[in-house]
Amino acid sequence: MKNSILLILTILLASAGSYAQIDRSKQPEPGPAPKINMERPIEFSLDNGLNVLIVENHKLPRVSISLFFDRTPFLMKEKAGVTSLLGSMLGNGTQTISKDDFNEEIDFLGADLSFGFDGGYASSLSKYFERMLELLADATMNSLLTPEEFEKEKERLLEGLKSQEKSVDAVASIAGGALAYGRNHPYGEFENEATINNVSFEDVQEYYKNFFNPKQAYLVIIGDINPEKVKPIIESRFNSWENGSITEIPMPDAQSNPKALEINFIDMPNAVQSNISLTSNVSLKMNDSDYHAVLIANKILGGGFNSYLNMNLREEHGYTYGAGSSVGADKYITRFKTGASVRNEVTDSAVVQTIKEVKRIQENPVEEEALANAKAKYVGDFVLALERPSTIAQYAINIKANNLPADFYAEYLKKINAVTVEDVQRVANKYFNAENARFIVVGKGSDVIENLEKTGIPINYFDREANAVEKPEFQKPIPAGVTAQSIILDYIDAIGGSKSLSGVKTILTNVDISIQGAPFKPSGVIKTMSPNKESMEMSVEGMGTIMKQKFDGKTGYAEQQGRKTEMTADEIAEKQKEKGLFPETYLSEDAVSLVSLISVNGSDAYKIKVAGKNDSYRYYDATSFMLIRTEVSQEARGQKITQITDISDYRSVNGIQMPHKKVITAGPQIITFDASEIKINEGVSKKDFK
Repeated sequence: MKNSILLILTILLASAGSYAQIDRSKQPEPGPAPKINMERPIEFSLDNGLNVLIVENHKLPRVSISLFFDRTPFLMKEKAGVTSLLGSMLGNGTQTISKDDFNEEIDFLGADLSFGFDGGYASSLSKYFERMLELLADATMNSLLTPEEFEKEKERLLEGLKSQEKSVDAVASIAGGALAYGRNHPYGEFENEATINNVSFEDVQEYYKNFFNPKQAYLVIIGDINPEKVKPIIESRFNSWENGSITEIPMPDAQSNPKALEINFIDMPNAVQSNISLTSNVSLKMNDSDYHAVLIANKILGGGFNSYLNMNLREEHGYTYGAGSSVGADKYITRFKTGASVRNEVTDSAVVQTIKEVKRIQENPVEEEALANAKAKYVGDFVLALERPSTIAQYAINIKANNLPADFYAEYLKKINAVTVEDVQRVANKYFNAENARFIVVGKGSDVIENLEKTGIPINYFDREANAVEKPEFQKPIPAGVTAQSIILDYIDAIGGSKSLSGVKTILTNVDISIQGAPFKPSGVIKTMSPNKESMEMSVEGMGTIMKQKFDGKTGYAEQQGRKTEMTADEIAEKQKEKGLFPETYLSEDAVSLVSLISVNGSDAYKIKVAGKNDSYRYYDATSFMLIRTEVSQEARGQKITQITDISDYRSVNGIQMPHKKVITAGPQIITFDASEIKINEGVSKKDFK
């Protein structure tokens, strides 16, 4: 785990165009909006209240079935997480069909079936429709819920929360809703370890019994079927579905927007980028007369590549890979928000430029060309979306659940094309907000707060669960007599002493590797030999070796998927500067400098800068003097990439304290190394580095 693993995301944009003899001095006249012929569904209700909508479509011999619950959102309070657990358990067998048999039959039919707390979805060839409807109905009314499955899903949910602890984007998403709507509003509530551990199997059963209620449900069937023949089949499968004893709870009010623009800051010392979001609550329903104009205004501000925000923050200034905005539509409450992940050093500048673009669309009429392009994009996306049965189902549900006119989608494009320049400016001033709003910034406070304070916008501080806190102490006074060299000597003594370290000639480490978002879990073998030989091999069960990195002291290479890349002369020169297996034993006094005493993961730590070609820092716990973090930055393809490695779980190996866990963060990617075995001075030979 000694060698750096710097993950670089490369975006290749290819474009092609054709040229014709046209007059580019004139804005093209927009063509007529495509005529939308949406079949109106056949509707009926069962005696138990289930609303059924059927759309006949014989283009393909397929049928899709969507089940949707139109519940009033509610607070789960100390049981937050119960609906996530219930949703993950649904659709995996029934009272009469085991989980394995259920899933095997779905696969055999070449069908799809998925479930969640908000409903379910199934699709298949039309000849299997009756059986798929039967399986969906059985899974809805008689789902197999077992204590064993509950414990498994609970453990998986808790593991998922742990994997998000160091994710800036995950924290921004969770805390963002809580800060905007309030913790006592359903849209601001979130689950954590404590609330999940409060949930019992009996709670899951109770929620299933009460909230899977046909009176709140819509069943939408679309495809190659005969509605008259299908109706009795639906009745036979769903008539036995009984109503639960649910009591409607009024929707609580969301908290108000702030009286003036403010910054809500959440400190994450491991952050290599800042997540910034300007947000304010708004009231916008799909049946509001402003709805279509807001869609177009948002498209121009931040809804596409050529939007104001993206062209400013990405194209003009290079702060981010992408910036955007959104405005939801909801029959209760929703919010306007912008969003971008930006480099630490430009966090304050990105905040200022975001405000600038919001005010621009409010104060200056948009250009006719921008308006025409936004409309064209919506027309194209809308027409393409109509090819998907799931879209048709969602549209049918939207009309019923949001009290929309029956021709809402038939008239959709006509209303989009009717939006004017004046409409865009009017709704931008009504729904976009850079005055009574909050910037939610999640980032590394020690790097960004000083400049954020210079914007003049008041800053309030919160923890990762949106609880108000005092301003963190980003830098603390360094005790007298403490120097970079004294800290390094204390570290060497803490892990075993210089004499013991000098006796370490080889280290072999077997590791289990977790890559966030990857569908597999690799294992690895890392070998090092004094002074600077290194080998790492990563493999996946069933796939063999997927990656190698080797350096024999004179030359090296990386090999992945059969492609071998030799080390460059600069890379070899950097590796040859290393003089031992523990960097602290050969770092000279003039190669290190003490930067600060700061908080790292809740503990005080000394931050030491290491001289070199790239920015490099090492962090030592102020009490134990153990190395707890490294940080390396380098330029790649015009971008500054920073890799942070959190180091923990020290255990004695042959009298040497060796870390058994390392968590590497590079951009959005997180990789965890858990050492299952470490051997000193055994199991390594020179041939391992060839």
